[in-house]
Amino acid sequence: MKDVKHKNVFVEGAISSQFIADSIQKHQSKTSIGAHNIFLGQVRADEVDGKTVTGIDYSAYEEMANAKFHEIREATFAKFNLTCMHIYHSKGLVKTGEICLFVFVSSPRRRVVFEALEFVVEAIKADVPIFGQEIFEDQTHQWKVNS
Repeated sequence: MKDVKHKNVFVEGAISSQFIADSIQKHQSKTSIGAHNIFLGQVRADEVDGKTVTGIDYSAYEEMANAKFHEIREATFAKFNLTCMHIYHSKGLVKTGEICLFVFVSSPRRRVVFEALEFVVEAIKADVPIFGQEIFEDQTHQWKVNS
């Protein structure tokens, strides 16, 4: 069986606003694009059993996760008329208020970007082997339940 190399979608730590801006800016000159849509997943300061989350430490089976991201990308392009798509997820510690997931889609048509973005984010949450340990203010931790 041949090993297939997929694009690495992981960013160490939080995804910065500059990283997001640079990714979006690359597409401003493409005159075939009529709409962009962006999803930014942000770490929440949830309260769990009376303790507040201060961050999430993300880990993944990277090879498997990158392959799954590639499958989601291919399925999305097959289903929707997109011009481009970017997917990035953090690994390592991301503090509350910081961005851990960045999905960006572009299309000639407005309606398509809304439908495609929801499809991508739901597929990521359901299928990609990424795990997060919630870190609490007292430095205890527990595995995050997907929500």
